[in-house]
Amino acid sequence: MSQPLSGRRAAAALVTAALLLPLAACGGNDDSKKDAGSEKSGSAVPKADLTVLAASSLTDVFKKAGAVYEKEHPGTKVNFSFAGSQELAAQVKEGAPADAVVTADTKTMDGMKVDVGTPTVIAKNRLVIATGEGNPKKIDNIEDLTDGKLKVVLAASEVPVGRYGKQVLDAQKLKVKPVSQEPNVRAVLSKVELGEADAGLVYKTDAATAPKKVDAVDIPDAQNAVASYPAATLKASQHQAAAAAFVKWLSTPEAQKLLQQAGFQKP
Repeated sequence: MSQPLSGRRAAAALVTAALLLPLAACGGNDDSKKDAGSEKSGSAVPKADLTVLAASSLTDVFKKAGAVYEKEHPGTKVNFSFAGSQELAAQVKEGAPADAVVTADTKTMDGMKVDVGTPTVIAKNRLVIATGEGNPKKIDNIEDLTDGKLKVVLAASEVPVGRYGKQVLDAQKLKVKPVSQEPNVRAVLSKVELGEADAGLVYKTDAATAPKKVDAVDIPDAQNAVASYPAATLKASQHQAAAAAFVKWLSTPEAQKLLQQAGFQKP
């Protein structure tokens, strides 16, 4: 017996719907794959409040770099915590909530290898002798620092700039008795700025931040030490993608231009 017309129409509609369901499902899968691919590619940096632990010598340039980065990545905030690299390492090992770290030497970074991702050197630096404005003591070279009449301030030996300074002095077999040993390079610079010391070994970039208060006496390359600045994400970060994007950005031409304008050398 043949079906009524209404029954035949209902059956046809069911068949048509059954044929369309697989096509709709295929289309949905394509869109999902496309979205997943876009997310995986990292084409859009996730918004986040990042905390970056950074060496004291990066204070001025990183404040500028952070402002540029935030402008380019709306919704992302970059907060910096500056200190001596040895202090940063201690904070990381104690579990301080942070997303990335940048030290002034590879040795300190290597000591955190269980806590960080793969480091990338983003810049290099060299030492100079910081003196009072106008170089009143007429200091011409590192040999002059051995003069017992001079008040020389250095960074502590566990601080990268202190280690580099010791390396430079030891290589020339020079004995210098500092009036104090400071916890970071900015503290050394401050002593010279305030007239509490006649001279101090600092990074070239730090001396450049106070041109009206200190003079910088260059140290020949053959006697100098090269400081490398590695950057890495922290494995404990709650914003892995955003942290990785910032660390990667530090090697871009725009970030490198800012670093080199501040006196840092190419990595």
